Amino acid sequence: MSTLYSVGQANKVMDAFEAAGYTPEEMTKLQQFKSLAEFKKVLHGLAEIIVTKYIIDCDVHPFVPSGWKVEEHQKGGQLEWNPALIELYLANDQKNNIVKGHALRKLLAGKLVLNANVLDYLLAHLELIPEEWKGKCIFFWGTIYRDSDDRLFVRYLCWGGGGWDWGYGWLDGGFGVGDPAALRK
Repeated sequence: MSTLYSVGQANKVMDAFEAAGYTPEEMTKLQQFKSLAEFKKVLHGLAEIIVTKYIIDCDVHPFVPSGWKVEEHQKGGQLEWNPALIELYLANDQKNNIVKGHALRKLLAGKLVLNANVLDYLLAHLELIPEEWKGKCIFFWGTIYRDSDDRLFVRYLCWGGGGWDWGYGWLDGGFGVGDPAALRK
């Protein structure tokens, strides 16, 4: 245990971390961070922190699973990823009941639904997926697919088997409270 710092100083530092929203897991990561000494340079004005921007091109043609084709793809321009600007939307009927996919698609018309490019980007950058998304199937209604049997599908992002993966929901099927649509706020 260090005798260089007082308990009061340590408590103030911990209070500052808590006020900044640090979790206990992040505090453990910080303690184990090999470049912690580099932060000292920032404090003394000898270095700066540059925030990485994650830009998703929502205008490019999306990934198409084998045997499928794109029925509809709503382009969305360049999206700078920020989970605070994403809404997990449930239609009113969906909150207490199961809503058929075709009906839900109509309810989502005109809303800023995210497309499958966002889904695939998040799968390539797993660290960007918010923890609170676990336990849900996040649907990306901006891209609708048609399979070789002429059925319509929408892809979703979900946590299962210890990792993130994608699946798909058939539009003739039902969508419930655990199946929100990803929208831009």
